[in-house]
Amino acid sequence: MPLEAGLLEILACPACHAPLSDETAADTPELICTGRDCGLGYPVRDGIPVLLVDEARRPA
Repeated sequence: MPLEAGLLEILACPACHAPLSDETAADTPELICTGRDCGLGYPVRDGIPVLLVDEARRPA
């Protein structure tokens, strides 16, 4: 279930405040931080972004 178009424009990474990018890898939707030193991946569950640093996937 894709996020509303306007929602992605106002969301930011809670760790570094950079914009987020909507990505889907292996049927797992997540929002990826575009900050060059951050790169955290936040899960989207049931169409709701979980913007908690403790829940974020660390970059590889």
